Amino acid sequence: MIRALFFAAAVSIATAGAGFAQEAPTDPQIAHIAYTAGQLDVAAAQQALLKSSDAAVRDFADLMIRDHQAVNDQALALVQKLGVTPEDNPTSQALTTAANAKLAELDALEGAAFDSAYVANEVAFHQTVNDALATVLIPAAQNADLKALLETGLTLFTAHQQHAEHLAAEVK
Repeated sequence: MIRALFFAAAVSIATAGAGFAQEAPTDPQIAHIAYTAGQLDVAAAQQALLKSSDAAVRDFADLMIRDHQAVNDQALALVQKLGVTPEDNPTSQALTTAANAKLAELDALEGAAFDSAYVANEVAFHQTVNDALATVLIPAAQNADLKALLETGLTLFTAHQQHAEHLAAEVK
């Protein structure tokens, strides 16, 4: 189920990417996608802090909130500096729909089942977002500052994915 939800979001991103071969996403669309992904991961981490008693899971959730909020703050400052209004789009909407369904699914779980599902979701989510950054969003970004922020985000979020993969091996 975890993979199915994020597969739907990945397909949306990939489909958007294929469509962007002819018409690339605009910087306002890219900014919205990136910001949305960060907000969704903050929401998932906040849920983990409410539901988990596992110290490693809680530490990871704290890290997700801190890092994703920091990148989103940088993104907001950049779009304000550039005078750009982020533009909602089908990719942002697909990510939000998938994440909301996942939050509802996770909310029904408790204890080790929640921890395991949350961490597995973090692996899948970061995989999806990192793939989108590397293959669609960064190549399509026109503004050098936006591109640099996305590249910095990709480096950070790749580390998050690796951390989540390591944590998934421990939390069962």
